[in-house]
Amino acid sequence: MNTSDDLPAGPGPRAGEGPGPRSVSGAAPEPVGPSSGRGLLDVLGVAAVVLDEEGRIKLWSPQAEDLFGYTAQEALGRPAARLLVDEEHLGVVLALFQKVMGTGKPWAGVFPVLHKDGTTRLAEFRNMRLEDQRGRHYALGIASDQATLRRLERDLALSLRLVAQSPIGLAVLDTDLRFVLVNPALERINGLPAAQHLGLRIHEVLPHIDSAVIDAAMAEVLSSGVPLLDQFTTGRTPADPDQDHAWSVSFYRLDDPGGRPIGIAASIVDVTEQYETSKAVAQARQRLALIADASVRIGTTLDLGVTARELGDIAVPQLADVATVDVIDEVITGDHPPGIADGGTVRFRALAVRADRPTPATRAADPVGSLARYDATRVVTQCVRTGRPVLLAHAERQDLDRIARDAEAAELLAEAGLHSYLAVPLIARGEVIGALGLQRTSNPLPFDEDDVLLAGELAARAAVCIDNARWYQKQRHTALTLQRHLLPHHPTPSPGLEIAYRYQPAGSSAEVGGDWFDVVPLPDDKTALVVGDVMGSGINAAAAMGQLRTAARTLAELDLDPAAVLTRLDHTATGVGHTMATCVIAVYDPHRGTCRIATAGHLPPVRTGPGRPPELLDLPTGAPLGVGGVPFEATALDLAVGDELVLYTDGLVETRDQDIDTRLQALTVLLDDPERPLEETCDLLLGRLRRPDDRDDVALLIARARPLR
Repeated sequence: MNTSDDLPAGPGPRAGEGPGPRSVSGAAPEPVGPSSGRGLLDVLGVAAVVLDEEGRIKLWSPQAEDLFGYTAQEALGRPAARLLVDEEHLGVVLALFQKVMGTGKPWAGVFPVLHKDGTTRLAEFRNMRLEDQRGRHYALGIASDQATLRRLERDLALSLRLVAQSPIGLAVLDTDLRFVLVNPALERINGLPAAQHLGLRIHEVLPHIDSAVIDAAMAEVLSSGVPLLDQFTTGRTPADPDQDHAWSVSFYRLDDPGGRPIGIAASIVDVTEQYETSKAVAQARQRLALIADASVRIGTTLDLGVTARELGDIAVPQLADVATVDVIDEVITGDHPPGIADGGTVRFRALAVRADRPTPATRAADPVGSLARYDATRVVTQCVRTGRPVLLAHAERQDLDRIARDAEAAELLAEAGLHSYLAVPLIARGEVIGALGLQRTSNPLPFDEDDVLLAGELAARAAVCIDNARWYQKQRHTALTLQRHLLPHHPTPSPGLEIAYRYQPAGSSAEVGGDWFDVVPLPDDKTALVVGDVMGSGINAAAAMGQLRTAARTLAELDLDPAAVLTRLDHTATGVGHTMATCVIAVYDPHRGTCRIATAGHLPPVRTGPGRPPELLDLPTGAPLGVGGVPFEATALDLAVGDELVLYTDGLVETRDQDIDTRLQALTVLLDDPERPLEETCDLLLGRLRRPDDRDDVALLIARARPLR
């Protein structure tokens, strides 16, 4: 500030009085240097002017120069009224000056001031009388441009009105993240008056929300200056202490006009309704995704146990912590009339038990494959008898006795923490075939009606797949029984030959095929070796195989040449429902050590023996039986003592991921030991070449020439 030389200095701190003034909070005033930028007073442009008793200017601040246009050199010592007041207002101003100086009462108001450039401006004045140690009086005038002041007042009034009447919760926190302002909307949201917020941190006001995350977010905004918008948080407040709420919170840093951070502004919107809606939509999408997943993952095979496990894998853990799949035993065996009797017990066979983690509840369930009888008091019995779901949303201790098979199992369920249980019937084609049992142990939420609907949808889809697997297995069992019945059980010992054989059906998820083998004794100690493969699968293929095997045996017993046998078999196949089959026939004469072989579209046999590598016989392939009109040709070859002839069907060597030449090479490599016992050779070939998921059956026949007795 510029001063006149004769203005006495004001009193300063005396010796021993300690440091200068401190702020209200007790901290030392923060020094503001040129690097701190502009403050609010700078924005207002507050000018200070001091007049003596005669109205002459004694002090003139730099802001006064900005406001009135005169430098200190131009203003100091001059009468203020003459310098700054228009002639028409001079009398009024002098009267006000005399009043302030005479009475000592301050005056505030607005009057026009002359600027150095000749224009007139309205200035907001605050005038008061000062007195020094000698009793001399001075007039202090503090002035600011009225337009600037009114603009700031309007901004402040608008801000206060918006804060007070905003339906959005608003708060201002200082740099220590303590509340300094809370609007009425936030008072309603939190259920606490503003007074119980001010000066406190968030966790001190609202202990039941995740205040650590919120504090970290505000600290980040305070440090970076970058707002964080629409941050989601949940919790409970005194406004509704028994119900979780959700809020969308945004944080902004507040800076003074000089750019210094002075706090954080937060806007809070209660979005509980939208949150619940979005959560419901997400759950609905999750349920639809689960149903869609079930459509793909359940029923991938026609294996009853695999299908039941697939249902358990879908239900756990998305829907339940533990799932059990049980079917009515009579449904599997086919020994029951339609429907379930009203009285007595129901016998269940356990197909699957699935849990998301180790739990005593799995030990309480019936072991997979076991049979259990449940009387009419049990929940699962009630479920299959009524054909309706049974929901025990809040399972009590006494309910566990109705769920478990016995008292020991009930104790295991109690130990596992079973608190909610749901049994859903498995209904296929209008018939109840079993039940899906669902348990919640670690999931704290009870089953509700939405879960009942979802479980019912899963059970409905799975029940059809389980029923399909049941019917398929029944049909497969019938076909396999027929197949085994039609195959030779113990071929007649053949002169000059040692024989080993195997028949292995396809995997459990595939239908029975039409592969067969036969050993037919012929006159003069000769033996016919036959291996064939009817195209197709199921009962029809097994029946066709039986007819062709019988015809082949009958024709071979006539001691016909192998080519002639195949020619007549071709006519037979044409008459058996247009059946097609491949076949190989070898007739061995031990007296001559020769063998005549003919094939009908069949894979070539392998000949091996001491001193020679295994070889695939190069024979005329011929057409499959049933094509009709294609001639067949027999080939003669030597078969010395010790030589082996290996006949097989394509199920032994054909796979989807390797070409047939590679597989045939693998077959010959495994036949590298002509001294190996034939039974071991059979096991070796099946063990090395077959896969558990192979979908074709296989017939294998190995003959080794021996000395004729």
